[in-house]
Amino acid sequence: MFEALIALALGAAVVAAAATGVMFQPGEWYRGLAKPRWTPPNILFPIAWTLLYAMMAIAAFRVAAGLAGGDLPEGAAPFAMAGLCLWATQITLNAMWSPIFFGARRGKAALICICALWTAILGTLICFAGADAVAAALLVPYLVWATYAGALNAAIVRMNPPAAFRAPAD
Repeated sequence: MFEALIALALGAAVVAAAATGVMFQPGEWYRGLAKPRWTPPNILFPIAWTLLYAMMAIAAFRVAAGLAGGDLPEGAAPFAMAGLCLWATQITLNAMWSPIFFGARRGKAALICICALWTAILGTLICFAGADAVAAALLVPYLVWATYAGALNAAIVRMNPPAAFRAPAD
């Protein structure tokens, strides 16, 4: 029963983060921005994020359930607890990026957010590695994607004038 509650809580967290991506979509403004040639087609984003959110939830579940059930290796509990705190941080930062970039149209602020997100993902991965190697491995694609997304965010900011990032008129 406790594992079901853990799964429900983690599932709710990833659904909430994903919801911000649904609420704050690229739209015409984003289509009008200059972007590097290596920008992926828009259809790739929901596919990638669906897989990444599933892997994030599974990784956190493995660590949280192992911690709750006492199934972690000797000395792994501090890594698990720190990793879960960092996981909560990264999912919060993840949820913030779309509203900052697409909603508020603040490219530089979104870049700061994604840098903090990348750091939180790396910290989560390192801590999870001390508790559950499979959980850590599940986060590797997310770290790679966040690296790519951060580079894309930086390139878009660099390629567009500051006026391109003015918030929409109400």
